[in-house]
Amino acid sequence: MEELPVEVIGEILSRVETARDIVLASATCRKWRQAFTKHLHTLSFNSNDLPGYGDLTSSRHEILITQTIFQTTGLQRLSILKYYDNDDDEFSASALVAWLMYTRETLRQLFYNVKTTPSINILELCGRQQQLEKLVLGHNSIIGVEPNFQRFPCLKSLSLGHVSISALDLNLLLAACPKIESLELVAPEILISDPQVTVELASSKLKNVYVEGISLDRFILEADSIERLHLKDCVLDVFELLGKGTLKHFEVDKVSIIHLEIGDTHENLEIVDISSFTIIWPNFHQMITRFTKLRRLRLWDIDFGEEDEIVDLETIAVCFPQLRSLSYDLKEWVLLHGLQGDINLENVVVVELRWTTLNDLFTHWVEGILNRCPNLQKLVIYGTVSGAKAREECQILANFTTSIVQLMRRFIHVDVQFEYE
Repeated sequence: MEELPVEVIGEILSRVETARDIVLASATCRKWRQAFTKHLHTLSFNSNDLPGYGDLTSSRHEILITQTIFQTTGLQRLSILKYYDNDDDEFSASALVAWLMYTRETLRQLFYNVKTTPSINILELCGRQQQLEKLVLGHNSIIGVEPNFQRFPCLKSLSLGHVSISALDLNLLLAACPKIESLELVAPEILISDPQVTVELASSKLKNVYVEGISLDRFILEADSIERLHLKDCVLDVFELLGKGTLKHFEVDKVSIIHLEIGDTHENLEIVDISSFTIIWPNFHQMITRFTKLRRLRLWDIDFGEEDEIVDLETIAVCFPQLRSLSYDLKEWVLLHGLQGDINLENVVVVELRWTTLNDLFTHWVEGILNRCPNLQKLVIYGTVSGAKAREECQILANFTTSIVQLMRRFIHVDVQFEYE
């Protein structure tokens, strides 16, 4: 260890997860201390990693952070995270100003989710970090974005969690980031002056967008370069995506949308992953049947309201000729009517089937899938098993297991797996 260059020691320390452990390690000898002060590029302060944190006042915690940061000379990544048990626990604005001003010449990544008092324009501070490439901000307010003065010329990734911001300021913030590629919005508080909650965002460089925990009347996203879109835990009346055919991955999880429109962005769509989704049938059917280049498709727990509609196997085979992976949720209506037609899924090599209520039709479905996928390599069966089972239910499960074992003797080339919860 004594022969290690001080630069290598600095790299080692930078890979240690918590600032507390870095400080302890740097006390080993003078060489490690030198590596800490001159070659450390990453520091992480996390309330969960500090024994006795709850016994420390905010001001004492500020002092510890300040003392540690001010001993370094080239920080590139700074993380200060607080997991809230007490909503009154806040840092002073003056401390945050000191940390960001001290690191303004070198900082490239900032993770900060601690409330500050008094309220402070954190964007104005971060705008002075001219090398900043990634900003993760939580539990703060963003008010009055001025793109002409608050510029982030190098920012590529922006994440806002539990942040209060107006729809206009959010769009202006994107405009202030000419190189932004990744946007993450988690439970933002959208400030509105209009009775209809509408958010319109536009960026020609965005490639990845993740939106979680929002409820809006209308959400319009204009992103000419978008490749991946993930919506989770959202309630939206209208969602529109405007793009130029670059979208490749579309994921929806626990979302309710009355009208979904992704325009001409579907031309190169390869992956659609949908679970726990509520939407009206005509809108969904019109949209999904245009995804002709799909290679992976998941359709789990989709609710079409009062309409008993399904995307049957024949529709899947006709609309998605390049499909290689299929995940299908076998509800009762699907079990009764989903095996329509006789067109094979020639290119499918992986199939995942899920049941919530087991009956004899499920085995019939498995056999139908095996017959229609001549090149199938892997079959995964998902099921839900409750803790308490009546004798009759246990017998159904036993009969199902026996029938699957017997069936798979005819398809020994297929790898079968079971996942129960």
